[in-house]
Amino acid sequence: MAIPGQFEGRLKLPAIVAPMFLVSGPDLVAECCNAGLVGTFPALNHRTTEGFRGWIHEIRARLKPDAAPFGVNLIVHKTNPRLEADLQVCIEERVPLVITSLGAVPELVSRVHGAGGLVFHDVINARHAQKAAEAGVDGIIAVSAGAGGHAGTLSPFALVEEIRAVFGGTVVLAGAINSGAQVLAARAMGADMAYLGTRFIATAESMAPDAYKRMLVASRAADVLYTPAISGVAANFLRPSIVQAGLDPDNLSTHGTLDMANEAKAWKTVWSAGHGVGSIHDIPPAGALCERLVAEYAAARAAL
Repeated sequence: MAIPGQFEGRLKLPAIVAPMFLVSGPDLVAECCNAGLVGTFPALNHRTTEGFRGWIHEIRARLKPDAAPFGVNLIVHKTNPRLEADLQVCIEERVPLVITSLGAVPELVSRVHGAGGLVFHDVINARHAQKAAEAGVDGIIAVSAGAGGHAGTLSPFALVEEIRAVFGGTVVLAGAINSGAQVLAARAMGADMAYLGTRFIATAESMAPDAYKRMLVASRAADVLYTPAISGVAANFLRPSIVQAGLDPDNLSTHGTLDMANEAKAWKTVWSAGHGVGSIHDIPPAGALCERLVAEYAAARAAL
């Protein structure tokens, strides 16, 4: 088990706040990093590459000297026309952490390493983990059953063990993690860090619409539907948001393959959430939520 040396002494909690499409921006990232968690955002959350670069500058200007590192998510898929330009910005700006999705590419890893950055890659099974390990990534994010967004179907116990069998680097666990005690549980089962997404949608600094945040507070695990029909890749979505968009969640038409041109439209009207949504009861400032998680983690360790 290993947390990267670049993170040592800079984290108050071994956790990454996931890069959430149309949700994560400079406000959320800066607050989380300053509170001691790794804050991240998707490059595509800004409409242009130059605007994306501006966000990096804005985040850096707002970070305290002892802040945790920040990261950027890149979609490594043939339908993402901005991949090369956004990757070049990450290299030029020496982004500390690049999180790749939908493709583990050795050349990309090498280029980020050349700029002093780390590369983590998200996977849903051991086969994808093996490919990521062969590509030379520093960390693998195990996206288990119950995670928000594009999620897998494997139990976190099974997925972490299978990844450990083929990879010796940093393992980060995603899937319905909302509390400091659950971060500790992730480490106890063999992960090095936890990956929290849905819980941070319901924060003051999130870019999600207020109605989305209120729906998270009102929803339970039974309100989450796992389907490929929205974006072309199986993901967890809130059933009430599907109904709100004028669709029947029990009779969704088959979607084609993933296409980034249609991705933003789909996720703007249909909202994602993980199975842990039932334990979200408020919409606090992100910094206050981070402090709560740190305190819960310490209390859980003491209790054990």
